Amino acid sequence: MASSLLQAVEISASQFLDIFHHYDNDGNGFIEGKELQSFIRELREARQKAGLDLTDEMRQFVSEYEETTDRRIGLVELVQILPTEENFLLFFRQQLSSASQFLQTWRRYDVDHSGYIEAEELKNFLKDLLLKNQRTCDQNKLDEYTAATLKIFDSDGDGKLCLAEMARLLPDEQNFVLRFEGIKTSRRQFNRTFDLYDRDGSGFMDEAELDVLLRDLCENNKKVLDSADLPLYRASIMQLSDRGKLYRSELALLLCDED
Repeated sequence: MASSLLQAVEISASQFLDIFHHYDNDGNGFIEGKELQSFIRELREARQKAGLDLTDEMRQFVSEYEETTDRRIGLVELVQILPTEENFLLFFRQQLSSASQFLQTWRRYDVDHSGYIEAEELKNFLKDLLLKNQRTCDQNKLDEYTAATLKIFDSDGDGKLCLAEMARLLPDEQNFVLRFEGIKTSRRQFNRTFDLYDRDGSGFMDEAELDVLLRDLCENNKKVLDSADLPLYRASIMQLSDRGKLYRSELALLLCDED
């Protein structure tokens, strides 16, 4: 089925997801190694069978990836290769091109500060995203895009997106949000950490207090966090703050495991 979809001039958001899952055999969120080589081979065969040339984006991709077995691609990279209907997924990439923009957008659309982007909040985000790219769509299409986005990124099927799920939109090199997944702690330990670094007991961290915390996290988790990226971490995380005040609930999105 995936091979026939690769022959299409344009694929829907749902078909895009089917293709990704077909080649992501181990379900780790990436097409890599033999999976990637299989995708490249079948992409060429499918386009040839349909009498279609590779697009410029496909040629560039094949040229970069066909001779290596140690590279991988995620959803963001795949959406730049395949001709997706309306290409609304690519609009995500354009809007959320950095970790800083991503966290700023998260704060704007998580209106109820629940720590999730729920269906209605996601629908508002998609509507604004399409308008920003000078596209309009009717309510039915907006509902379809919302459902497709949840289907693609809602890995636990709870009908809403947590920070880590939506962070899969970020390009790999910007995706420190997922790196923080590897150092999350229990709620109890997180609260102890927050209280320790909230040195003046104000109930929030300012940029200086966050800087001390991040330096220690980098030192204690060298295999996960690179101290050279500390300015990026600090500037991006402060996008979650309220006028320079980073409250416990916001920092918990990055450092606290869900109970």
